[in-house]
Amino acid sequence: MTYTYFPNPALLLDSYKLSHPDMFPAGMTHMQSNWTARTSRIPDITKVVFVGLQSFANRILMDLWNDAFFSQDIEDIIAWHDHITTNLLGAPTNTDRLRELHALGYLPLVFSALPEGTEVPLRVPMFIVENTHPNFGWLVNQFESLMSAELWISMTTATQALRLRRMLDEFAAETSDTPEMVDWQGHDFSFRGMGSAEAAASSGIGHLLAFAGTDSVPSLMLAERCYGANGFVGGSVPATEHSVMCAGGQLSEIDTFERLLTQYPTGIVSVVSDTWDLWSVLTETLPLLKDKIMAREGKLVIRPDSGDPSDILCGNPSEPEGSPARKGVIELLGEVFGYTINSKGYKVLDPHVGAIYGDSITFDRAFDICQRLRKAGWDTTTPVFGIGSFTYQYVTRDTFGFAMKATWAEVDGEGRDLFKDPVTDSGVKKSAKGRLAVLYGDDGELTLVNQATPEQEAMSALQPVWRDGQFTEDGFQTLAEIAARVGVRKLLPS
Repeated sequence: MTYTYFPNPALLLDSYKLSHPDMFPAGMTHMQSNWTARTSRIPDITKVVFVGLQSFANRILMDLWNDAFFSQDIEDIIAWHDHITTNLLGAPTNTDRLRELHALGYLPLVFSALPEGTEVPLRVPMFIVENTHPNFGWLVNQFESLMSAELWISMTTATQALRLRRMLDEFAAETSDTPEMVDWQGHDFSFRGMGSAEAAASSGIGHLLAFAGTDSVPSLMLAERCYGANGFVGGSVPATEHSVMCAGGQLSEIDTFERLLTQYPTGIVSVVSDTWDLWSVLTETLPLLKDKIMAREGKLVIRPDSGDPSDILCGNPSEPEGSPARKGVIELLGEVFGYTINSKGYKVLDPHVGAIYGDSITFDRAFDICQRLRKAGWDTTTPVFGIGSFTYQYVTRDTFGFAMKATWAEVDGEGRDLFKDPVTDSGVKKSAKGRLAVLYGDDGELTLVNQATPEQEAMSALQPVWRDGQFTEDGFQTLAEIAARVGVRKLLPS
């Protein structure tokens, strides 16, 4: 990634960070900080999936810093730095440390982290960062603002996707002979609703740890560039949008369907079907095309895109008896194309047709749909859910209380335990203390050790993954390895 409008990566911070190097004690030579999810605004989530540090290291610590800082003329860097800080603060800030860093030629930092894909209990650090050169203790927390902005979205999406996946898996275990289809039941529709292409890519990586279905092309590129993917990562199908249907004309909607079936004689093709009258499509258009649909070697997927998701798919009980709206999409497809009964006693649509709903899907709505389908006797893997920004963007850094805080420093050759515990706070902002270790308890759960001894640090699950400008020998992980660690996808990425 290239930050075109950010020619000096040392300025990717909050303004108050500019003065901190001068505020630290003169004899401070080392600092250790940690990244932790401190709380959860989703009551049933007590663990957060750790993912995204490797992407940050690739994109920011290596590509951006090498291209926009270490490879540039130091005088150009300083000139831009002085220009921005003068406009911001009224006078330029001290740049001697930046000159020294540029002369060093690399970022003197070490990140020690848990393996990505680990489910980490709240208030247990996912990684720690400290400087490797005594002249750069000030540098550690200069990255707090940027890391806070860059890292939380991948972890938040991964955690939400895993929660959704486990719920869908539970329903599938009860109602389906093909529970592996859950790989495709959650489909990433969120790109257009994210804060940027970079945010969409970072979020999309989190989604791909739980599901194989995605329309987020940026996440596939990120997977290749930053996670060693080479081949299949996630998949999608040819699909229409409303412009395609509108261009064909309302009076010729059946012709558009027929043309698409001819254009795609095999495989899956998805057709948005509520541009005008969804119920007419299901009860009039599709019956006329039944022979052509059943003759295909593939599946026609009907995509409603408006209305209450549960009522559209499962039927609205407040509608008149026998009406299409009362029956819903799944029942109507079953009436037209037929179904079989699986070994668990649930109805399975004919494989030539299917349904996907992608408007405002949430965990609660997906749960309600699965409940209603099960009650009506349907395999709950029947519909695919397009998971968009309503789930993956209606969140913040505070959803899981992510924070990077310093816990230890060395000043004049002596270690100092750093911690905060505001009397005005509920306890959420209480920090860890001293040098940190993360150990496995007797119950197999990860636990935080404050004021860790050297022996505890040596045994810590936090291991160096990136040091002095490059990944350590065992620090780089592939997306396949990370997804396998999460352990819910059946079809793993390459």
